[in-house]
Amino acid sequence: MGGAVIVLSSVGNVVETSTLQTRPMSNVDGELAGFVIGITADRRWEEQAELFGRRGATIMHGPSIRTLPVDGSDELRSVTEALIERPPTHVLANTALGVRSWIGAAECWGLGDELLGVIRAAHVVARGPKASAAIHQLGLDVAQRALTERLDEAVDLLLAHGMDGARVAFMRHGESSPAVIERLAAAGADVVEIPIYRWTVPADLRPVSALIDAVLGARVDAVTFTSAPAVRNMFDVAVERGVAEALTAAFNQHVATACVGPVCAEAATEAGIGDVVIPERFRIGPMVRCLTERLVTRSLPVQLNGVPIEFRGGGLITPDGFTPLSSRDTAMLRHLLARRPAVVSKAELLRVVWGAETADEHAVEVAIGRLRRRLARLGASIVSVSKRGYTVV
Repeated sequence: MGGAVIVLSSVGNVVETSTLQTRPMSNVDGELAGFVIGITADRRWEEQAELFGRRGATIMHGPSIRTLPVDGSDELRSVTEALIERPPTHVLANTALGVRSWIGAAECWGLGDELLGVIRAAHVVARGPKASAAIHQLGLDVAQRALTERLDEAVDLLLAHGMDGARVAFMRHGESSPAVIERLAAAGADVVEIPIYRWTVPADLRPVSALIDAVLGARVDAVTFTSAPAVRNMFDVAVERGVAEALTAAFNQHVATACVGPVCAEAATEAGIGDVVIPERFRIGPMVRCLTERLVTRSLPVQLNGVPIEFRGGGLITPDGFTPLSSRDTAMLRHLLARRPAVVSKAELLRVVWGAETADEHAVEVAIGRLRRRLARLGASIVSVSKRGYTVV
């Protein structure tokens, strides 16, 4: 992954970014080198990690959702047999995963060809391009496709044809959708729900809790969501821990939020997140590109003693690699650079960085010493001026 350090909290290997030391990175020139990205997905999260890793990012995986297939259930088989015996007039293809899982399960039961025949004879409406592509890959036709991935839009397409006496096979996509059933039933349709898979919170909440802590502690720069339940589940966990308001504030203040599509983004907005990155094409690749464009605007190139460096995410890109810094280290160095060539007193640093004027100035001396050590050979760029304070060259 281009030299990126992957933080896998999902396998019990949580590495807090604040504990990482300066490290050479083969992808140190990558657009996202120095940035930490939190991923909440359980499915295809490795694809995101690969794409972000190629750009030099560090990944923290904290899945807030668990997708459970029910393709071996008696319920799904009974529903499938009922639809073969009495075929639907319409099929609402809700997700690509749902399409593939349903056909795969039917093939295992020896009912694959019969189910394909049933779908082929029906009026198929797909919820967005991914579900449509899955139908086409089976050699079947899609009569209509919602332009977005909003379920309501797909239902509108069905209702436009008149549903009186229609039999609709509706692929449920993880969550119950009573509003959809009610709308179609009110128009006269007989709706048959197809239970393909369901979404739950993860059995192990430690990874998502670790990601929540990282967001609260400003140790991640962005978090991605690929489904509305992933957003809601993360905030449900935060509610249980009593940190939901703080989590919303952290997203609005210093952590970028990226959602793969508008339905997911609506859940983020409902959670109180004001600014959400959404790609024009609702896919993982475009989401990664959009988030990359957002994060690179937060980079800040400067020089220390004539050496070019760059503030990125939680640290600095230097000729030696990536040096992670604490938020206080970053604030202190940024203030010294902003005031260069002036000498900054300890009292001023206490006021600006610590937010206090009466604290012990020894805290500044300790922090400066730590910052110099982290900067290694560039640490000498922070110069002490006797009885006056510090400046940078």
